[in-house]
Amino acid sequence: MSDAKRRNKNRTSTWVAIGAIFLIILLILWLTFADLTGNTDVAAFLAPYIINMPAA
Repeated sequence: MSDAKRRNKNRTSTWVAIGAIFLIILLILWLTFADLTGNTDVAAFLAPYIINMPAA
């Protein structure tokens, strides 16, 4: 494998790892918020906002 291909693969792996860490942090924040508000049912939490959205 050439150096350019190896460097590109390493760069891609780095961005995938950064994205995964970011998503894990968002998940932890969401679960903390849901736990503090006492509402862990995501569908019931979002349904009123989705149903009552004004038409564009």
